[in-house]
Amino acid sequence: MSEQTSGSAARRIFIDKQSPEAFRALAQTAEAVRTTAAEAGLDHTTVELINLRVSQLNGCAYCLDLHTRKALRAGETPQRLGVLAAWRDTDVFTPAERAALNLAEATNDPTDAAAQTSAYQTAQKILTEDQISAAIWVAITIGAFNRVSIMSKHPVQTPRQAPPAPVAALD
Repeated sequence: MSEQTSGSAARRIFIDKQSPEAFRALAQTAEAVRTTAAEAGLDHTTVELINLRVSQLNGCAYCLDLHTRKALRAGETPQRLGVLAAWRDTDVFTPAERAALNLAEATNDPTDAAAQTSAYQTAQKILTEDQISAAIWVAITIGAFNRVSIMSKHPVQTPRQAPPAPVAALD
């Protein structure tokens, strides 16, 4: 499918489908990053928090949907997911999660050297070098996937709604 204008909306190619070899390489990178994170002791919920926070910053609806579901399956709570965008203003995240989120945000904005330095210095007090590296790689990788989905306009699938429950008769 090529980009065409139909009305006011332009259809786009799904670049992951158009260039499958490149996408497979990105998926292999993501798998290596997941392994690296696990070996570093960065738990699955922290990885999903990073994925979600970077996806929030980048405005990637597809990745937000996908990683919200993954985070919930990994045991994350709706409350923490609901306040993730304001994580600095809550006490519901651990110091390690806060350090990882701070690194993720700094990684996502490569022009803010002061934020990078601050995030890195804070992380060094809380995370191991392997965890710092893994958190940065998670942020880099989800950022790449965000761009694939945003530029492809991957749709968020609407869940099928259950039929309405029968109305109980009033006695």
